[in-house]
Amino acid sequence: MKGEAPPRPTAIARLPALPGLRVEWSDGHESVFTGRTLRLHCACARCVNEWSGENMLDEASIPGEVAAEAIELAGLYGIRIRWSDGHDTGIYTYDRLRALCPCDECTK
Repeated sequence: MKGEAPPRPTAIARLPALPGLRVEWSDGHESVFTGRTLRLHCACARCVNEWSGENMLDEASIPGEVAAEAIELAGLYGIRIRWSDGHDTGIYTYDRLRALCPCDECTK
């Protein structure tokens, strides 16, 4: 027996004033992220050691106001964000984005 499909984004928008990102999900949920929160959770090979899983990113090097300058689809499973600090190699899968949702409901 198959379970329900995991929620997928129906809309993704930059929030320049925050700066951040809003994701509307197929189950009606909404996630709002600060740019810095997402940037600090980049899982690319430059930010996370591929062998050990150790975080290689120096948090102090990420500006508080880092912002998404561009967002593009990465296949049918995620997005790639070009950040204002020049970083653009990370892919944020939809499952990872949902798991990172900072709302009260998701952090319980």
